[in-house]
Amino acid sequence: MKPMASEHALGGQCGKRIVFTTFGSLGDLHPQIALGLELQARGHQVLIATHSVYREMVETEGIGFRSIRPDVEDVGSEAAVMKKIMNQRSGPEFLIRQIVMPHLRESYEDLTAACAGADLLVTNPLTLAGPLVVEKGRQRGLAWASIGIAPLAFTSAFDPPVFAPAPWLIHLKVLGPRFYGALLQAVKGSTWTWLAPWRRLRAEIGLPPNRANPMFDGQFSPHLVLALFSPLLASPQPDWPPNTVMTGFPFYDRSGADKKPDAALETFLNAGEPPIVFTLGSAAVMDAEDFYLQSIGVAQKLGKRALLLIGRDARNRPTKLPEGIAVFEYAPYSRVFPRAVAIVHQGGIGTTAQSLRAGVPMLVVPFGFDQPDNAARVTRLGVARTISRKQ
Repeated sequence: MKPMASEHALGGQCGKRIVFTTFGSLGDLHPQIALGLELQARGHQVLIATHSVYREMVETEGIGFRSIRPDVEDVGSEAAVMKKIMNQRSGPEFLIRQIVMPHLRESYEDLTAACAGADLLVTNPLTLAGPLVVEKGRQRGLAWASIGIAPLAFTSAFDPPVFAPAPWLIHLKVLGPRFYGALLQAVKGSTWTWLAPWRRLRAEIGLPPNRANPMFDGQFSPHLVLALFSPLLASPQPDWPPNTVMTGFPFYDRSGADKKPDAALETFLNAGEPPIVFTLGSAAVMDAEDFYLQSIGVAQKLGKRALLLIGRDARNRPTKLPEGIAVFEYAPYSRVFPRAVAIVHQGGIGTTAQSLRAGVPMLVVPFGFDQPDNAARVTRLGVARTISRKQ
């Protein structure tokens, strides 16, 4: 990570009060914890504002916490909601129109309270209330930085991403950046109707009309944008936001040096040859269907040991385990991946980063959002293969 990148927005001064806000899974939260820990080590006071389910994790690390709506209980059955969110075609629209927008005012109110007395707000993609809070807080000196955790966030016409709802669009990149830039503008324009509640809230809180789409260009601070991924995945492009700083991956996976390894996990890893690790991260794992049963069958057919990381959804737990197959809800990737012979995963940016760090071959089974794009990038690097979820 480039030294002092986050302090650029603070004028190089220490002792500032910094609020991070995020919306989504652990893949969105973990980078902010990593940054928060580093900033606190440099003398800043850090608070993370996000879903209340993450309170214990954040506070255990000694970072301040504020709850931001909506939360799990606000949106209905978690399993049913995640199934709709992970739909490759309709998931993004469902997330914005049915989850984010109905709770936008509550998110704005909670984040405004969290930023009381703060010097800097750092926003994540999908934190659509963030730019509104900054715009209202400018008079009291609230500065703004934003982050993009994966190349997809930057939607470059010079380095076109793979869009989960329409992956075939990537084949049109041969027509050049001028054509693809116009195509991207059409894609962005197609989401404009989703954002009517955002525009109404702007008017209600006394902000002037703004044509910047908060899902795309409008999500980026004009002062500092952190690209939190390796230049191996994507390098800066002419149409990236001004003042973008590439930091590399900020790693965090609840694997503090003072924590003892899980005895059962260590016993399994030490009992034979390196296993194939099968994981679906922290979001797709809630819509796994028969992924883990298929994984067991693949391992048996290959005659390989396998480690299945199944999350907390009881539906993912196999009723019978053949010899050489182990199941755990969670294990720190930084401890497990370097000891694997191969990793089969969903292509989330955090999982992908840990796989690259471990130097282990990957098979990527993307579900939605940034996962198909991440999969395409590591496949182009020659360190992974990709198959569709249906396969």
